[in-house]
Amino acid sequence: MIRCKIVTPEGEYRTLDASMINIVSVNGQLGILPHHMPLVTMLKISEMSIITQNQKRENFAVSGGMFYFENDEATILCDAIESEQDIDLNRAVAAKERAEKRLASNDPNIDVRRAELALSKALNRIHVKQ
Repeated sequence: MIRCKIVTPEGEYRTLDASMINIVSVNGQLGILPHHMPLVTMLKISEMSIITQNQKRENFAVSGGMFYFENDEATILCDAIESEQDIDLNRAVAAKERAEKRLASNDPNIDVRRAELALSKALNRIHVKQ
């Protein structure tokens, strides 16, 4: 088993035992199993899935971050994370629409990078929920 600890700026989000962790790093998709070699990698805005001790899959929307693995202990540091059950689909769709409007407005006062990130995060949350 892998001891998996998820931490956000607000503190520890969750700790659980996993038989497998699927992440999307900046270098591509990775499946982490017990006894994996030590690893430190950046996470993309993406879906993360964890196969729990009882072989149940839990899906999460991750807003990027860092993944550390050593000695069957994984630590995920991220700005924000939501489980599939916690995602409010209507709120995610509204966030997507707001970001798309900002990007389409061509307003020179719009922070384009921030709007692109907001759109990416909203699309990821919609993907995980559906």
